[in-house]
Amino acid sequence: MKTILDFLNAKHEKKKITMISTYDYWSAMLCERAGIDCILVGDSLGMVIQGLDTTLPVTLDEVIYHAKAVRRGAPNTFIVVDMPFMSYQVNRDEAVKNAGRIMKETGANAVKIEGGEEIADIVEKLVSIGIPVMGHLGLTPQSVHALGGYRVQGKTEEEKKRIIKDAKILEQAGVFSIVLEAIPSKLAEEVTELLDIPTIGIGAGNKTDGQVLVLHDMIGIFDKSPKFVKRYMEAGVEIVNSLKKFKEEVEREEFPNSEFTYE
Repeated sequence: MKTILDFLNAKHEKKKITMISTYDYWSAMLCERAGIDCILVGDSLGMVIQGLDTTLPVTLDEVIYHAKAVRRGAPNTFIVVDMPFMSYQVNRDEAVKNAGRIMKETGANAVKIEGGEEIADIVEKLVSIGIPVMGHLGLTPQSVHALGGYRVQGKTEEEKKRIIKDAKILEQAGVFSIVLEAIPSKLAEEVTELLDIPTIGIGAGNKTDGQVLVLHDMIGIFDKSPKFVKRYMEAGVEIVNSLKKFKEEVEREEFPNSEFTYE
């Protein structure tokens, strides 16, 4: 199993890191079989699994539930678990308690929290007690209302300076890597070159140290995908066609035939 040192070594050796966000046993099993470096149990499960409009309603118990299933499916893969909205923002004690629950109950290797300078003290505390932390800058979904929606960040000079400043602060606070989401590629490249820790991009160009996508997006489960998603297959279409075929065969009494029947 990889460790945070493997992430740091990958950056120094210029070896790209692959991370997939997924939420259950079977998909984690397939990620491990494919040799994916890291699985993120993201609070995006609220939108992908639960059909919500944002990640905000996702609870700590729900994240833990899904992370347990992912660990069973991928026992030898580095797993990061999102700390959901308001599970770490209240104060350091709450953050420690909730991060501790995630680590103890799921077998995860690290937690991920969103934000910059405002959560640096929480990062420092978690790292000081042995909990590895992945940072997250740019489009931070838990701040969707404060950001004015799901829009690209870092386009203005002020936003650019803030992201660079926050990245440096997070590195100093002790994060072992940072997700950069929905920022211009040149800014992502600049941040990546400034840091000694790896960056993982999503909608941030190809000059980051690694890339992450949501499994359900990249395999084409949903009709539409964000601009930054490459659809590697159209699983949604194939699944619907299979279901239609099943329905037709049942209605025509073609299934089950003798091959699928106990005598």
